[in-house]
Amino acid sequence: MADSTSKNLVVQGIGASPGIAIGKAFLFEQENTDVIEKRFVEPEEIQSEINRFKDAVTKAQEYLHRIIGEVPDEYRDHNYILDSHMMLLKDRMIYDGTIEQIKQTSVNAEWALKIAVGKVKSVFNQMGDPYFRDRVSDIAHVYKLILENLLGTGPSKISDIDKRVIIVAHDLSPAETTQIQLEKVKAFMTDLGGQTSHTGIVARSLEIPAVLGLGNATQLIKTRDLIIVDGSAGVVIIDPSEETLTRYHERKDLFEDFLARVTRSSYLPAETTDGHHLTVSANITLIEEVVSAIDHGGDDIGLYRTEFLYLNRPSLPSEQDLFDNYRDLAEIMGTRQVTIRTLDIGGDKFADSISWAGEEMNPALGLRAIRFCLQSPEIFKTQLRAILRAAYFGNIRIMFPMISQVEEIVQAKQMLNEAAESLDREGIPFRDDIQIGAMIEVPSAVVMADMLAREVDFFSIGTNDLIQYSLAIDRVNKHVAGLYQPLHPAVLRMIHRVVEVAKATGIQVTLCGEMAGDPINVPVLLGLGLDAVSMNPISIPAIKNVVRRLSFEESKHLVQRMLEQATSADVLKLIQETFGPSIETATFSYNDTVDH
Repeated sequence: MADSTSKNLVVQGIGASPGIAIGKAFLFEQENTDVIEKRFVEPEEIQSEINRFKDAVTKAQEYLHRIIGEVPDEYRDHNYILDSHMMLLKDRMIYDGTIEQIKQTSVNAEWALKIAVGKVKSVFNQMGDPYFRDRVSDIAHVYKLILENLLGTGPSKISDIDKRVIIVAHDLSPAETTQIQLEKVKAFMTDLGGQTSHTGIVARSLEIPAVLGLGNATQLIKTRDLIIVDGSAGVVIIDPSEETLTRYHERKDLFEDFLARVTRSSYLPAETTDGHHLTVSANITLIEEVVSAIDHGGDDIGLYRTEFLYLNRPSLPSEQDLFDNYRDLAEIMGTRQVTIRTLDIGGDKFADSISWAGEEMNPALGLRAIRFCLQSPEIFKTQLRAILRAAYFGNIRIMFPMISQVEEIVQAKQMLNEAAESLDREGIPFRDDIQIGAMIEVPSAVVMADMLAREVDFFSIGTNDLIQYSLAIDRVNKHVAGLYQPLHPAVLRMIHRVVEVAKATGIQVTLCGEMAGDPINVPVLLGLGLDAVSMNPISIPAIKNVVRRLSFEESKHLVQRMLEQATSADVLKLIQETFGPSIETATFSYNDTVDH
């Protein structure tokens, strides 16, 4: 979306990595792989098409091998991304699917690949977790890599950039990103991509400003255009006026001062002005993110998503695979707490490994999370045994996702006991007093919280799904996404009930949705009485900074008044009237926004 004047063409995207860059654009030209010719081949040509496809995959593998071998030290932490692309090249749905498509429909390799990849993308697009939906970009990158070799065009060379510029691209693959020379790049901006795309993850970890998902930036911007990239606000300004340039130079200085200030204090506890402590933890998906969690001052790992080890591979992970991963995490964190969420994924993702699992019309409401695990005891018990074994080496607790009825938590505990008994019989060391938690993310769990509390040691409120299910909102549907409101009074009353039940029954309660990482929500979450909040690591320093400027007692008074409000707008107005100045002085984006 763009507002056009003679100067200051403003384009709004997704702020994937904070910071401000001002400089000349470099338009990274890429081959258009959208238009593919469909061509039928004669029966005697089918094998040569298959061979052509296999050769293209081999060349793609050789390219990635070479890139991995040449990755600079500053990018080494991200080699796992390139490794996952290596696995995707041989993913059964892509590799075998393309070959089957050639055989069954007698089409050229390019068209068969497009059809096979389209099916895989469809599966990922239906997943509830935005992180996994964003994996579609990885599939697209692998598709493009194979296709370039089929077409004989070869990958573009981003490493040839020899001036200090802002890169403008339709999309950037991790392989391309790792070839960028940091001293030559001020910022990224792309038409595609999102907050959790791998390009965004790399940009954040390297602390390079990035705005993604701009739509048509490559059509609006030419090489050598002067542009401003504001990764904090998700804004790009093309051809800025002198006045705008002056304001953004000032904003850049303010941001760098703010970043240095909050980073220096990120290791301090999040303690209010009247001495109340709030634990601020990190949500992570990959073990490689632990360094970022610690560097940004995370007290614990509040949510470890365990799905990645099950994806992008032709077979299910073994107990030893899982144990090694969980043990590494536990040992890195030492005495700090690690909360491992058991598999939160649908059966449709395991179509290669489980013959009965098929596509679902409504995967968010179907066989997923604890429902899938309880119907897949072998998969579930393998993971439970691995967690129990790893807990022997650190401070691990276990959390079951999408609990909607008491019977599910009882059955899950029974399977956990069976896993423990089997380890005991085999003489394998494990922890027998591991804490057990339930994720509260559907309305029925809120209503039944008092009964669930009898079965667990802690609650963790997953607000991403709780908001979606409570308000019946599909937040990726652009027609209703505006109705996805974390400060909706119904959502706040639900959180309030869960916290009240937890306090009454003496169990811990945390909150691990995206809501925790927005500074404007901090007074509410603090006043509700949560024991801990957990979020993207990069959000931790700013959230801790806000907590230190608030009074716990005043936050509790705010919550009492908040529960009397009728709309999200009323709640927001109340927060701003009560704590606006404190939040503004503790954050960057609120007090330094520049009019465009």
